[in-house]
Amino acid sequence: MNIRNFIKGSLKLMFKGSKVYWAWMLFLLILIVIGCASYIYQLKNGLIVTSMRDNVSWGFYIGNFTFLVGIAASAIILVIPAYLYNWKPIKEIVILGELLAISAIIMCLLFVIVDLGHPELIWHMIPGIGKLQLQNSILAWDSVVLFLYLILNFVIISHILYSTFNIKIFSKKYILPLIYFSIPAGIAIHTVTAFLYNGVSARPFWNSAILAPRFLASAFCSGPAIMLILFQILRKTTRLKISNEALWKVAELMAYTIFVNLFLTGAEIFKEFYSNSEHFVYTQYLYFGIGEHNTLVPYIWMAIVFDLIAFVLFLLPKTRQNFTTLNIGAVLIFLGVYVEKGIGLIIPGFSPDTLGEIYEYFPSRTEFFITIGIFSVGFFIFTLLLKVAVPIILGEFNNTMTLKKGRSESDMNT
Repeated sequence: MNIRNFIKGSLKLMFKGSKVYWAWMLFLLILIVIGCASYIYQLKNGLIVTSMRDNVSWGFYIGNFTFLVGIAASAIILVIPAYLYNWKPIKEIVILGELLAISAIIMCLLFVIVDLGHPELIWHMIPGIGKLQLQNSILAWDSVVLFLYLILNFVIISHILYSTFNIKIFSKKYILPLIYFSIPAGIAIHTVTAFLYNGVSARPFWNSAILAPRFLASAFCSGPAIMLILFQILRKTTRLKISNEALWKVAELMAYTIFVNLFLTGAEIFKEFYSNSEHFVYTQYLYFGIGEHNTLVPYIWMAIVFDLIAFVLFLLPKTRQNFTTLNIGAVLIFLGVYVEKGIGLIIPGFSPDTLGEIYEYFPSRTEFFITIGIFSVGFFIFTLLLKVAVPIILGEFNNTMTLKKGRSESDMNT
Protein backbone atom coordinates (compact mmCIF):
# COMPACT_ATOMS: atom_id res chain seq x y z
CA MET A 1 0.00 0.00 0.00
CA ASN A 2 2.75 2.45 0.96
CA ILE A 3 4.76 1.65 -2.15
CA ARG A 4 1.69 2.15 -4.34
CA ASN A 5 1.01 5.52 -2.72
CA PHE A 6 4.64 6.50 -3.18
CA ILE A 7 4.70 5.60 -6.89
CA LYS A 8 1.27 7.07 -7.59
CA GLY A 9 2.07 10.28 -5.74
CA SER A 10 5.47 10.59 -7.46
CA LEU A 11 3.86 10.32 -10.90
CA LYS A 12 1.32 12.99 -9.97
CA LEU A 13 4.11 15.33 -8.86
CA MET A 14 5.91 14.86 -12.16
CA PHE A 15 2.80 15.93 -14.07
CA LYS A 16 2.16 19.02 -11.95
CA GLY A 17 4.04 22.27 -12.24
CA SER A 18 4.10 25.93 -13.16
CA LYS A 19 4.25 27.34 -16.67
CA VAL A 20 8.01 27.73 -16.24
CA TYR A 21 8.32 24.01 -15.39
CA TRP A 22 6.33 22.94 -18.45
CA ALA A 23 8.21 25.38 -20.70
CA TRP A 24 11.52 23.92 -19.45
CA MET A 25 10.39 20.33 -19.98
CA LEU A 26 9.02 21.15 -23.45
CA PHE A 27 12.31 22.82 -24.36
CA LEU A 28 14.23 19.72 -23.27
CA LEU A 29 11.86 17.44 -25.18
CA ILE A 30 12.43 19.44 -28.37
CA LEU A 31 16.20 19.09 -27.97
CA ILE A 32 15.80 15.37 -27.26
CA VAL A 33 13.77 14.93 -30.45
CA ILE A 34 16.45 16.77 -32.44
CA GLY A 35 19.10 14.53 -30.86
CA CYS A 36 17.10 11.39 -31.66
CA ALA A 37 16.60 12.50 -35.28
CA SER A 38 20.35 13.10 -35.60
CA TYR A 39 21.11 9.68 -34.11
CA ILE A 40 18.71 8.00 -36.54
CA TYR A 41 20.55 9.79 -39.34
CA GLN A 42 23.86 8.48 -37.92
CA LEU A 43 22.47 4.93 -37.65
CA LYS A 44 21.26 5.06 -41.24
CA ASN A 45 24.50 6.40 -42.74
CA GLY A 46 27.10 5.13 -40.25
CA LEU A 47 29.79 6.92 -38.27
CA ILE A 48 31.04 8.52 -41.48
CA VAL A 49 28.61 11.39 -40.74
CA THR A 50 30.77 12.20 -37.71
CA SER A 51 34.22 13.75 -37.98
CA MET A 52 35.86 10.60 -36.60
CA ARG A 53 38.11 8.68 -38.97
CA ASP A 54 40.69 5.88 -38.72
CA ASN A 55 43.23 8.47 -37.54
CA VAL A 56 40.96 9.72 -34.73
CA SER A 57 38.57 6.94 -33.73
CA TRP A 58 37.51 8.52 -30.43
CA GLY A 59 36.08 12.02 -30.45
CA PHE A 60 33.38 14.22 -28.98
CA TYR A 61 31.28 11.33 -27.64
CA ILE A 62 34.07 9.72 -25.63
CA GLY A 63 35.27 13.14 -24.46
CA ASN A 64 31.82 13.84 -23.01
CA PHE A 65 31.68 10.33 -21.57
CA THR A 66 34.96 10.89 -19.72
CA PHE A 67 33.82 14.28 -18.43
CA LEU A 68 30.49 12.95 -17.17
CA VAL A 69 32.10 10.04 -15.34
CA GLY A 70 33.86 12.74 -13.34
CA ILE A 71 30.56 14.51 -12.67
CA ALA A 72 29.12 11.24 -11.35
CA ALA A 73 32.16 10.58 -9.17
CA SER A 74 32.11 14.11 -7.72
CA ALA A 75 29.06 13.30 -5.56
CA ILE A 76 31.45 11.91 -2.95
CA ILE A 77 32.73 15.42 -2.24
CA LEU A 78 29.34 15.92 -0.55
CA VAL A 79 29.04 12.39 0.87
CA ILE A 80 32.30 12.61 2.86
CA PRO A 81 31.49 15.73 4.96
CA ALA A 82 27.81 14.75 5.21
CA TYR A 83 28.15 11.18 6.47
CA LEU A 84 31.73 10.71 7.66
CA TYR A 85 31.82 14.02 9.55
CA ASN A 86 28.05 14.41 10.01
CA TRP A 87 28.19 18.08 8.97
CA LYS A 88 24.56 19.20 8.94
CA PRO A 89 24.64 22.00 6.29
CA ILE A 90 26.04 19.56 3.70
CA LYS A 91 23.91 16.66 4.90
CA GLU A 92 20.78 18.58 3.90
CA ILE A 93 21.86 18.76 0.23
CA VAL A 94 23.84 15.55 -0.29
CA ILE A 95 20.78 13.83 -1.79
CA LEU A 96 20.74 16.40 -4.60
CA GLY A 97 24.34 15.58 -5.46
CA GLU A 98 23.53 11.87 -5.64
CA LEU A 99 20.57 12.58 -7.94
CA LEU A 100 22.98 14.45 -10.21
CA ALA A 101 25.30 11.42 -10.14
CA ILE A 102 22.47 9.13 -11.30
CA SER A 103 21.64 11.47 -14.19
CA ALA A 104 25.32 11.75 -15.15
CA ILE A 105 25.81 7.97 -15.28
CA ILE A 106 22.77 7.57 -17.54
CA MET A 107 24.29 10.17 -19.88
CA CYS A 108 27.62 8.30 -19.76
CA LEU A 109 25.97 5.09 -20.92
CA LEU A 110 24.13 6.93 -23.70
CA PHE A 111 27.41 8.39 -24.99
CA VAL A 112 28.90 4.89 -25.11
CA ILE A 113 25.90 3.67 -27.14
CA VAL A 114 26.05 6.49 -29.73
CA ASP A 115 29.79 5.95 -30.15
CA LEU A 116 29.26 2.32 -31.17
CA GLY A 117 29.03 1.42 -34.82
CA HIS A 118 26.73 -1.47 -33.88
CA PRO A 119 24.66 -0.35 -30.86
CA GLU A 120 22.64 -3.57 -30.99
CA LEU A 121 25.67 -5.26 -29.42
CA ILE A 122 25.52 -3.08 -26.29
CA TRP A 123 23.89 -5.95 -24.40
CA HIS A 124 27.32 -7.58 -24.23
CA MET A 125 28.34 -4.79 -21.82
CA ILE A 126 25.57 -5.64 -19.32
CA PRO A 127 26.98 -7.68 -16.40
CA GLY A 128 25.33 -11.09 -16.05
CA ILE A 129 23.69 -10.90 -19.46
CA GLY A 130 26.35 -10.19 -22.06
CA LYS A 131 29.68 -11.88 -22.70
CA LEU A 132 32.05 -9.59 -20.82
CA GLN A 133 35.74 -10.14 -21.44
CA LEU A 134 36.93 -8.95 -18.02
CA GLN A 135 40.24 -10.73 -18.39
CA ASN A 136 41.06 -8.84 -21.60
CA SER A 137 39.14 -5.57 -21.60
CA ILE A 138 39.42 -2.50 -19.37
CA LEU A 139 36.26 -1.20 -21.09
CA ALA A 140 34.42 -4.22 -19.70
CA TRP A 141 35.57 -3.31 -16.19
CA ASP A 142 34.51 0.29 -16.82
CA SER A 143 31.00 -0.81 -17.77
CA VAL A 144 30.77 -3.00 -14.66
CA VAL A 145 31.81 -0.29 -12.18
CA LEU A 146 29.55 2.30 -13.84
CA PHE A 147 26.59 -0.06 -13.77
CA LEU A 148 27.22 -0.96 -10.12
CA TYR A 149 27.66 2.70 -9.16
CA LEU A 150 24.33 3.50 -10.83
CA ILE A 151 22.56 0.71 -8.93
CA LEU A 152 24.31 1.70 -5.68
CA ASN A 153 23.18 5.33 -5.87
CA PHE A 154 19.69 4.36 -6.97
CA VAL A 155 19.26 1.98 -4.01
CA ILE A 156 20.60 4.55 -1.52
CA ILE A 157 18.45 7.41 -2.79
CA SER A 158 15.32 5.28 -3.20
CA HIS A 159 15.56 3.97 0.35
CA ILE A 160 16.25 7.38 1.90
CA LEU A 161 13.42 9.10 0.01
CA TYR A 162 10.98 6.25 0.65
CA SER A 163 11.83 6.27 4.36
CA THR A 164 11.32 10.03 4.51
CA PHE A 165 8.03 9.60 2.64
CA ASN A 166 6.93 7.22 5.41
CA ILE A 167 8.20 9.69 8.04
CA LYS A 168 10.85 7.27 9.23
CA ILE A 169 14.62 7.37 9.62
CA PHE A 170 16.38 5.35 6.96
CA SER A 171 17.88 2.01 7.99
CA LYS A 172 21.39 2.87 9.12
CA LYS A 173 22.21 -0.82 9.49
CA TYR A 174 21.87 -1.44 5.76
CA ILE A 175 22.18 1.96 4.08
CA LEU A 176 25.14 3.50 5.91
CA PRO A 177 27.51 0.71 4.76
CA LEU A 178 26.31 1.34 1.20
CA ILE A 179 26.88 5.07 1.62
CA TYR A 180 30.40 4.47 2.91
CA PHE A 181 31.02 2.02 0.06
CA SER A 182 29.91 4.67 -2.45
CA ILE A 183 33.03 6.71 -1.59
CA PRO A 184 35.61 4.18 -2.90
CA ALA A 185 33.12 3.23 -5.63
CA GLY A 186 33.04 6.84 -6.84
CA ILE A 187 36.83 6.91 -6.89
CA ALA A 188 36.87 3.56 -8.68
CA ILE A 189 34.65 4.58 -11.62
CA HIS A 190 36.94 7.43 -12.61
CA THR A 191 40.11 5.49 -11.85
CA VAL A 192 39.03 2.66 -14.15
CA THR A 193 38.15 5.25 -16.83
CA ALA A 194 41.70 6.59 -16.52
CA PHE A 195 43.04 3.03 -16.82
CA LEU A 196 41.04 2.73 -20.04
CA TYR A 197 43.40 5.33 -21.53
CA ASN A 198 46.50 4.16 -19.66
CA GLY A 199 46.08 0.69 -21.09
CA VAL A 200 46.41 1.81 -24.72
CA SER A 201 50.17 1.32 -25.08
CA ALA A 202 50.18 2.65 -28.65
CA ARG A 203 49.10 6.11 -27.40
CA PRO A 204 52.06 7.53 -25.41
CA PHE A 205 50.18 10.75 -24.58
CA TRP A 206 47.91 8.76 -22.26
CA ASN A 207 50.63 6.57 -20.74
CA SER A 208 51.02 8.63 -17.58
CA ALA A 209 50.92 7.27 -14.04
CA ILE A 210 49.26 10.45 -12.76
CA LEU A 211 46.36 10.32 -15.22
CA ALA A 212 43.99 8.75 -12.65
CA PRO A 213 44.79 11.35 -9.93
CA ARG A 214 44.35 14.11 -12.55
CA PHE A 215 40.97 12.68 -13.50
CA LEU A 216 39.82 12.64 -9.87
CA ALA A 217 41.12 16.14 -9.12
CA SER A 218 39.41 17.61 -12.17
CA ALA A 219 36.20 15.72 -11.33
CA PHE A 220 36.11 17.24 -7.86
CA CYS A 221 36.34 20.68 -9.53
CA SER A 222 33.77 20.40 -12.31
CA GLY A 223 31.08 18.40 -10.49
CA PRO A 224 30.75 20.74 -7.50
CA ALA A 225 30.82 23.70 -9.92
CA ILE A 226 27.55 22.45 -11.43
CA MET A 227 26.15 21.75 -7.96
CA LEU A 228 26.87 25.30 -6.75
CA ILE A 229 24.82 26.78 -9.58
CA LEU A 230 22.02 24.19 -9.30
CA PHE A 231 21.74 24.70 -5.53
CA GLN A 232 21.31 28.44 -6.00
CA ILE A 233 18.62 27.89 -8.64
CA LEU A 234 16.77 25.44 -6.37
CA ARG A 235 17.01 27.84 -3.45
CA LYS A 236 15.28 30.53 -5.51
CA THR A 237 12.68 28.35 -7.24
CA THR A 238 11.65 26.12 -4.29
CA ARG A 239 11.25 26.41 -0.53
CA LEU A 240 14.35 24.29 -0.09
CA LYS A 241 16.67 25.89 2.46
CA ILE A 242 20.30 25.67 1.40
CA SER A 243 22.56 27.66 3.68
CA ASN A 244 25.32 29.95 2.46
CA GLU A 245 27.62 28.05 4.80
CA ALA A 246 27.10 24.86 2.78
CA LEU A 247 27.78 26.61 -0.54
CA TRP A 248 30.92 28.28 0.76
CA LYS A 249 32.24 25.02 2.21
CA VAL A 250 31.79 23.33 -1.19
CA ALA A 251 33.61 26.28 -2.78
CA GLU A 252 36.45 25.97 -0.24
CA LEU A 253 36.87 22.27 -1.00
CA MET A 254 36.93 23.15 -4.70
CA ALA A 255 39.85 25.54 -4.13
CA TYR A 256 41.95 22.61 -2.87
CA THR A 257 40.98 20.30 -5.72
CA ILE A 258 41.59 23.00 -8.35
CA PHE A 259 45.10 23.46 -6.94
CA VAL A 260 45.77 19.71 -7.10
CA ASN A 261 44.48 19.61 -10.68
CA LEU A 262 46.71 22.53 -11.72
CA PHE A 263 49.71 21.04 -9.89
CA LEU A 264 49.37 17.64 -11.58
CA THR A 265 48.85 19.29 -14.97
CA GLY A 266 51.96 21.41 -14.44
CA ALA A 267 53.98 18.36 -13.37
CA GLU A 268 52.96 16.53 -16.53
CA ILE A 269 53.80 19.52 -18.74
CA PHE A 270 57.23 19.88 -17.10
CA LYS A 271 58.00 16.20 -17.62
CA GLU A 272 57.13 16.38 -21.30
CA PHE A 273 58.98 19.62 -22.04
CA TYR A 274 62.10 18.94 -19.96
CA SER A 275 62.62 15.36 -21.09
CA ASN A 276 62.00 16.38 -24.73
CA SER A 277 61.63 12.74 -25.79
CA GLU A 278 60.19 11.60 -29.10
CA HIS A 279 56.77 11.49 -27.44
CA PHE A 280 56.91 15.24 -26.80
CA VAL A 281 55.34 15.75 -30.23
CA TYR A 282 51.82 15.08 -28.83
CA THR A 283 52.19 17.72 -26.12
CA GLN A 284 53.69 20.13 -28.64
CA TYR A 285 50.70 19.64 -30.93
CA LEU A 286 48.30 20.36 -28.06
CA TYR A 287 49.97 23.46 -26.60
CA PHE A 288 51.80 25.04 -29.57
CA GLY A 289 50.67 23.21 -32.68
CA ILE A 290 52.85 21.68 -35.38
CA GLY A 291 53.26 23.87 -38.45
CA GLU A 292 49.86 24.94 -39.69
CA HIS A 293 48.13 22.35 -37.49
CA ASN A 294 47.15 24.40 -34.43
CA THR A 295 43.39 23.96 -34.06
CA LEU A 296 43.60 22.87 -30.41
CA VAL A 297 46.04 25.54 -29.22
CA PRO A 298 43.58 28.37 -28.39
CA TYR A 299 41.21 25.94 -26.64
CA ILE A 300 43.77 24.40 -24.29
CA TRP A 301 45.29 27.75 -23.33
CA MET A 302 41.80 29.11 -22.73
CA ALA A 303 41.14 26.15 -20.42
CA ILE A 304 44.34 26.79 -18.44
CA VAL A 305 43.56 30.50 -18.06
CA PHE A 306 40.01 29.67 -16.93
CA ASP A 307 41.36 27.19 -14.36
CA LEU A 308 43.85 29.74 -12.98
CA ILE A 309 41.24 32.50 -12.67
CA ALA A 310 38.79 30.10 -11.00
CA PHE A 311 41.49 28.99 -8.55
CA VAL A 312 42.13 32.57 -7.44
CA LEU A 313 38.40 33.27 -7.10
CA PHE A 314 37.81 30.16 -4.98
CA LEU A 315 41.00 30.56 -2.93
CA LEU A 316 40.24 34.05 -1.60
CA PRO A 317 37.44 34.09 1.03
CA LYS A 318 36.26 37.50 -0.17
CA THR A 319 35.58 36.32 -3.72
CA ARG A 320 34.55 32.81 -2.64
CA GLN A 321 31.77 34.26 -0.47
CA ASN A 322 30.54 36.73 -3.08
CA PHE A 323 27.93 35.08 -5.28
CA THR A 324 28.88 37.05 -8.38
CA THR A 325 32.52 35.99 -8.33
CA LEU A 326 31.56 32.55 -7.00
CA ASN A 327 29.34 31.89 -10.02
CA ILE A 328 31.93 33.29 -12.43
CA GLY A 329 34.51 30.92 -10.94
CA ALA A 330 32.08 27.97 -11.15
CA VAL A 331 31.40 28.61 -14.85
CA LEU A 332 35.09 29.08 -15.63
CA ILE A 333 36.25 25.88 -13.91
CA PHE A 334 33.42 23.92 -15.53
CA LEU A 335 34.40 25.14 -19.01
CA GLY A 336 38.11 24.70 -18.30
CA VAL A 337 37.77 21.07 -17.20
CA TYR A 338 35.31 20.35 -20.01
CA VAL A 339 37.85 21.44 -22.63
CA GLU A 340 40.76 19.80 -20.82
CA LYS A 341 38.99 16.42 -20.54
CA GLY A 342 37.46 16.64 -24.00
CA ILE A 343 39.58 17.76 -26.93
CA GLY A 344 42.55 18.38 -24.64
CA LEU A 345 42.73 14.70 -23.72
CA ILE A 346 41.27 12.72 -26.62
CA ILE A 347 42.63 14.36 -29.76
CA PRO A 348 46.36 14.64 -28.84
CA GLY A 349 46.31 10.92 -28.06
CA PHE A 350 45.67 10.26 -31.77
CA SER A 351 47.48 13.17 -33.44
CA PRO A 352 50.01 12.77 -34.89
CA ASP A 353 49.28 9.13 -35.66
CA THR A 354 51.89 6.37 -35.76
CA LEU A 355 52.88 7.43 -39.30
CA GLY A 356 53.28 11.07 -38.32
CA GLU A 357 50.12 12.25 -40.07
CA ILE A 358 47.94 14.88 -38.37
CA TYR A 359 44.19 14.78 -38.80
CA GLU A 360 42.52 17.99 -37.57
CA TYR A 361 39.44 16.67 -35.81
CA PHE A 362 36.51 18.93 -34.94
CA PRO A 363 33.02 17.59 -34.07
CA SER A 364 30.49 17.50 -36.90
CA ARG A 365 27.01 19.01 -36.72
CA THR A 366 25.58 15.53 -36.18
CA GLU A 367 27.85 14.99 -33.18
CA PHE A 368 26.82 18.34 -31.70
CA PHE A 369 23.10 17.65 -32.06
CA ILE A 370 23.37 14.14 -30.61
CA THR A 371 25.42 15.47 -27.70
CA ILE A 372 22.88 18.21 -26.99
CA GLY A 373 20.14 15.56 -27.08
CA ILE A 374 21.95 13.37 -24.55
CA PHE A 375 22.58 16.27 -22.17
CA SER A 376 18.89 17.16 -22.51
CA VAL A 377 17.97 13.59 -21.50
CA GLY A 378 20.16 13.99 -18.42
CA PHE A 379 18.59 17.30 -17.43
CA PHE A 380 15.12 15.88 -18.11
CA ILE A 381 15.73 12.93 -15.78
CA PHE A 382 17.36 15.16 -13.15
CA THR A 383 14.38 17.54 -13.23
CA LEU A 384 11.90 14.67 -12.75
CA LEU A 385 13.95 13.29 -9.85
CA LEU A 386 14.00 16.72 -8.22
CA LYS A 387 10.25 17.07 -8.75
CA VAL A 388 9.78 14.11 -6.41
CA ALA A 389 12.75 14.52 -4.05
CA VAL A 390 12.29 18.19 -3.12
CA PRO A 391 8.67 17.84 -1.83
CA ILE A 392 9.72 14.77 0.18
CA ILE A 393 12.65 16.63 1.72
CA LEU A 394 10.40 19.59 2.57
CA GLY A 395 7.74 17.31 4.09
CA GLU A 396 5.17 18.37 1.49
CA PHE A 397 4.80 14.83 0.16
CA ASN A 398 4.53 11.96 2.64
CA ASN A 399 2.41 8.91 3.30
CA THR A 400 0.33 10.60 6.00
CA MET A 401 -0.87 13.19 3.53
CA THR A 402 -1.71 10.61 0.85
CA LEU A 403 -3.67 8.52 3.38
CA LYS A 404 -5.65 11.56 4.56
CA LYS A 405 -6.34 12.55 0.97
CA GLY A 406 -7.43 9.00 0.16
CA ARG A 407 -9.84 8.96 3.15
CA SER A 408 -11.34 12.34 2.22
CA GLU A 409 -11.91 11.20 -1.37
CA SER A 410 -13.51 7.98 -0.07
CA ASP A 411 -15.82 9.99 2.21
CA MET A 412 -16.86 12.21 -0.70
CA ASN A 413 -17.66 9.17 -2.83
CA THR A 414 -19.69 7.71 0.00
